Amino acid sequence: MNEQMKITPRYLHGILSMPPSKSISHRAIICAALSQGTSRVENLVLSEDIKASIAAMIQFGAKIELDYNPISNRYTANIWGIKEAVDRPLTIDCRESGSTARFLIPFFQLTKSKVTFVGAEGLMKRPFGPYLRLFESQKLQYQSHSGALPITVSGSWQPGEYELVGNVSSQFITGLLFVLPLLEGDSQIRIKPPFESVDYVKLTISCLKKFGIDIIWKDDLTLWINGHQSYHASDYWVEGDYSQAAFWLVANSIGSHIVIEGLNTASEQGDKRIIEIIEQVTKQSESEGYLEIDVSQCPDLVPIIAVLCTVKPGLFKITGAERVRIKESNRLLAIASELNKLGALITETEDGLEIVGNRQLTGGMVEAWQDHRIAMALAIAATCANDVVTILGKDSVNKSYPEFWKDYHALGGVISGE
Repeated sequence: MNEQMKITPRYLHGILSMPPSKSISHRAIICAALSQGTSRVENLVLSEDIKASIAAMIQFGAKIELDYNPISNRYTANIWGIKEAVDRPLTIDCRESGSTARFLIPFFQLTKSKVTFVGAEGLMKRPFGPYLRLFESQKLQYQSHSGALPITVSGSWQPGEYELVGNVSSQFITGLLFVLPLLEGDSQIRIKPPFESVDYVKLTISCLKKFGIDIIWKDDLTLWINGHQSYHASDYWVEGDYSQAAFWLVANSIGSHIVIEGLNTASEQGDKRIIEIIEQVTKQSESEGYLEIDVSQCPDLVPIIAVLCTVKPGLFKITGAERVRIKESNRLLAIASELNKLGALITETEDGLEIVGNRQLTGGMVEAWQDHRIAMALAIAATCANDVVTILGKDSVNKSYPEFWKDYHALGGVISGE
């Protein structure tokens, strides 16, 4: 992926309507596909990850038709829920989408045969050990290559006690929450602390409730799931994405003036924390002091927080970020390496980054590491550089935000793609 984007430094100005939350889009599409009847999921953008989840649910037996609105540049998914179990072997291509894979691996339960989950090269490197350990404890038939994709599994989950570690990915918890309510008996998920990205689990529970599924918190580390539940068709509007808004919000903090529309101020999205983090960094910068930022509940924000801390005066330490080494790239290494090429002073630590702020960024050539969040963070950093920044791998944004460069240009960004 060597497509490049040349950016002439310029602050951004204008009004921007935020794309829909990718996290919520996945969840709403899956819930609708599991429902009895017809649902509408509105305000969708067909990023590569969302396309992967739609294609997978069609293979599991849902019928999905997409309507495009050229005025809003958004899609509505009309979804007819799965009526009966598929009785043939399936191969589910999760592409580069970790959400699709981790959410849907438990869905072998919906078939009468084996299901093989595959993915693109980057996804093949990501860990799936928590599921494999559950397969073994439940005596399920499975095959895996070194604990990663491809994974082939068959059989049926049994109601009862499930235990998952809380510091690898909350997506494993979400995957179980989709299927355990459909079992004949009650189940319980115990989460071994530390419990990171808990807001994403809350987001799942909220979406499930909209489609008729109730999950009960027994305490901060225990979820109770009644069996014999069924999904009910519902219409769902996907709210704006704080994960993507984070890039524009940081742009504002370092010099741009963007009016951001379409965000729910009462949102349960974990990455809404970016607002609080920007406030903390800005306040600390006034005294050029030291600030530690714990990102264990919002790890996807690491690349853009690194940009913020590089430009703002002060000394900063990002902690709780160990997991981001196993995202689309090793994000700690990636963002430190690329920002340092532009004049930043960032050191990678065991669980995060140490950043010396108040740096004047220079121009130069940097790489996106085939990672959408690295590409977008570097694009925001370029707004306050003192010379042209060229990003290799510009198309990596298509994974989550295919309209990113279009929006960047509409806000006055001076860009030239090849």
